[in-house]
Amino acid sequence: MAQLLIVYHSRTGGSRRMAEVAAEAARGEVSTVLKRAEEAGPEDLLAADGYIFCAPENLAALSGQMKEFFDRCYYPVLGQLSGRPYAQMVCAGSDGENAARQCARIATGWRLKQVQEPLIICTHAQTPEAILAPKVIPEEQLDACRELGLALGAGLAMGVF
Repeated sequence: MAQLLIVYHSRTGGSRRMAEVAAEAARGEVSTVLKRAEEAGPEDLLAADGYIFCAPENLAALSGQMKEFFDRCYYPVLGQLSGRPYAQMVCAGSDGENAARQCARIATGWRLKQVQEPLIICTHAQTPEAILAPKVIPEEQLDACRELGLALGAGLAMGVF
């Protein structure tokens, strides 16, 4: 059975919930592993057939903990993931575009195949209080995360990617 690895980082709960919902949807299609960025390693990447990377936008960039995951895993798997499908989700306070670009650039280096445009969910948190507050993602936005998880899982199960 194909395996989907979902790696996420979250400080305030938004990207964690997005990753959980995508994992729940994918589990009906493929074996699904959900791991926090600080717990995921090269062995997890090598064992998976496809990936969803989910992280918050911090200071208009990919979160440090997610970047650390990529830094730690990049060279140990370089040249071994080519052609595998991936998608990404960003929980953003403003626009999330730079975080998505950074993740895509890393995935390009691994020669992963992007199978969907980045899913960016914007919380519009702009004050220190709003930025630090726990995030609650509305159900209609979580539906997009479910769809992404289901689509990637189904594609892996059917061998489409």
